Amino acid sequence: MFSVAALDVAPLSRLFRALGDETRLRIVALLAHGELCVCHLERALELSQPTVSRQLGVLRAAGLVTSRREGTWVYYKLVPQRDAQVVPIFETVSRSFGARPKLRADHARLLRSCGPTSCA
Repeated sequence: MFSVAALDVAPLSRLFRALGDETRLRIVALLAHGELCVCHLERALELSQPTVSRQLGVLRAAGLVTSRREGTWVYYKLVPQRDAQVVPIFETVSRSFGARPKLRADHARLLRSCGPTSCA
């Protein structure tokens, strides 16, 4: 017999809520390329620091990103997902990023904005 108690949908629910916002989805697409400073995300997305930080907070609360501080800069990266239901969905979404024109444009702006003195 199937037990409703055995069905834990919380990890999936957190994932879908976190990815259900265009800005957060754009941030995840950029972080799929590797760890980034908040200033890089601001420039790539053409958004203010408070907006980017607020959305990163939602992603952090959902367990999708983690951060580290280096001096005055905060760097974010994606967290490897462990839930068996979340992993294939997250990987499928990540693979589709390159096919989206807006996400490709964000990545192009990111490449233009990143440099050895970009966080100075």
